[in-house]
Amino acid sequence: MEYDLSTILFAFGLTAIAGLSTGIGSVLAFFTKSTNKRFLSISLGFSAGVMIYVSLIEIFPKAKEAMLSCVTITSSQAYWYTTLAFFGGIALIAIIDKLIPGADNPHEIRTVEDVQEVGKNQRLIRMGMFTAIAIGIHNFPEGLATFTAALTNPGLGIAITVAIAIHNIPEGIAVSVPIYQATNNKKKAFWLSFASGLAEPVGALIGYLILMPFLSPLVFGILFASVAGIMVFISIDELLPAAREFGEHHLSVYGFIAGMAIMAVSLLLFQ
Repeated sequence: MEYDLSTILFAFGLTAIAGLSTGIGSVLAFFTKSTNKRFLSISLGFSAGVMIYVSLIEIFPKAKEAMLSCVTITSSQAYWYTTLAFFGGIALIAIIDKLIPGADNPHEIRTVEDVQEVGKNQRLIRMGMFTAIAIGIHNFPEGLATFTAALTNPGLGIAITVAIAIHNIPEGIAVSVPIYQATNNKKKAFWLSFASGLAEPVGALIGYLILMPFLSPLVFGILFASVAGIMVFISIDELLPAAREFGEHHLSVYGFIAGMAIMAVSLLLFQ
């Protein structure tokens, strides 16, 4: 499977936008005294709706379809391989999540107020630095997911970019606020937060260099199904619980349904 240079650059561009949205969280943290929890609840629910809908309705079937294009694979085998790859993606991101302590895990979403509650001491710098490193480890699969989707379907890539960018904003807060509280240096806190988002395009680049030479329909199907599993896990484990915690229960549900509906309409219009 070969792609032209413009398609590859477009996919990398979207991946960079998704990852570097941590910088948005950093800016918000500097200029807001409190978190708009109602908006955050709807936004995170929306992001989860987009990611779950597109994973189950679009990505999973396309992964199976790619495997079926291999003449040596039967329909039953394609379904098995797709299903195993889907749960393999879930296992991968779950293991990564398990290896990072909850207090430093960037996917344990914290608000501006949560981070500011910690006193000004060396622990703040450690928190910010460790979180930045943890984001690099944790977001590697997300970069690969965004890149793979954008490479296959630009419209799908844009939707996933928006969804991942939304959930990366609180990660930017988790990096920048401790550094700023400890050093009183907005520039340093912003650039560290911004740079931590580079993990996603770097993840895409490494994935591209390693996988593209071997990207047969079978390998692509396995990769794509794994991406679906990764995004479903992130949505269920992180986005939906956080959306419900930050706002009224129905706000997260409304955001979730809106995300699915908008994703459904966009797929219908641009298929």
